[in-house]
This record gives sequence, structure tokens and C-alpha cells, in this order.
Amino acid sequence: MEKGGWVYIMANRYRGGMYVGVTADALARVYRHREGTGSRHVADFAKTRLVYVERHDTIEGAIAREKLVKKWLREWKFALIEASNPDWDDLWEQWFAPEAGQK
Repeated sequence: MEKGGWVYIMANRYRGGMYVGVTADALARVYRHREGTGSRHVADFAKTRLVYVERHDTIEGAIAREKLVKKWLREWKFALIEASNPDWDDLWEQWFAPEAGQK
């Protein structure tokens, strides 16, 4: 994967619980979340649906954005997600599943 960073949001259902994270390797990190090994919180609350992904040129930029989004109100996060994913579809299949199958 390219250098930089990713901000992502995992959810357990439409407008449900959310987990905001940051990583340098979105494919590997989201895969771990989906397998239940990425984060205790994500595993405990079944937040395995990838609903938002945002790429940054630097990991520092991604970390700063993650910290900002984590402080937002739930409604603001809903608006962020729904601007590009109004139905809260699981983006794993669209973004990463074909790439994961090539390994």
C-alpha cells in the first residue's frame, strides 16, 4: 500500500454504534476488525461494518483528522458517513475484498 494514512469508521448497524480509527494499512486493519482481532471494543460490540474510509497523504494528517472526528457529535459523524454512503453499506466488498482475494 502507498504511504500515508487512513481514517475509517466501523459500525454495527445503520446509525448504530461507531468506532473511529486510524491506520497506515487500511486493508490489514479492517480485516483484523472483521475477524475480531483488531480491537476489543469493535469485537465486543460487533462493529464489523466498514461505513467510511478517508485517505490522507501523511499518517500525521490522518491522526489529526481521527482525533478531530472522535470529538464530533454523533449527528456530525452520521452526516460525514451519509455524504458518501447514505445507506451505511459495508464498504469492505467495494474497497478491499477484490484486493484481499489476490493475496
